[in-house]
Amino acid sequence: MSLKEKINEDMKAAMRAKDMAKLGTIRLLTAAMKQKEVDERIELTDAHVLAIIEKMIKQRKDSISQFEAGGRQDLADNEKAEMAVLSVYMPAAMSEAEIQSEVNAAVAATGAAGPQDMGKVMAVLKPKLAGRADMTAVSGLVKAALSKA
Repeated sequence: MSLKEKINEDMKAAMRAKDMAKLGTIRLLTAAMKQKEVDERIELTDAHVLAIIEKMIKQRKDSISQFEAGGRQDLADNEKAEMAVLSVYMPAAMSEAEIQSEVNAAVAATGAAGPQDMGKVMAVLKPKLAGRADMTAVSGLVKAALSKA
């Protein structure tokens, strides 16, 4: 079952269970998926769906920090609940050691010699680690590995 089909099945289950919070979040996700399909005239793959979910989670994190800074804990709690629903669809996160080994392998595979080769290394890592690791942290690890080289 593809990720898109799983999301649709979960939406039906949320409707049956009358779980309005989960249903609302899943509807936001399906709307974003349909929007991408219409805009780009493509059939979404699991990778596309993961990218959409990752973007939505990042938006929720930003909103949570803004709401908490503004003293609106009620809105921050809503965003946290939405983020929890979205996180279910993400693959298991990689450990720090696994990410570091992937970074080292990518640096070796590309023959990167210094910081100027960061783009090459990130191009190799992005498809492998998308959705499984925070790419900002990966970028920091790559930068550290290349500064040693």
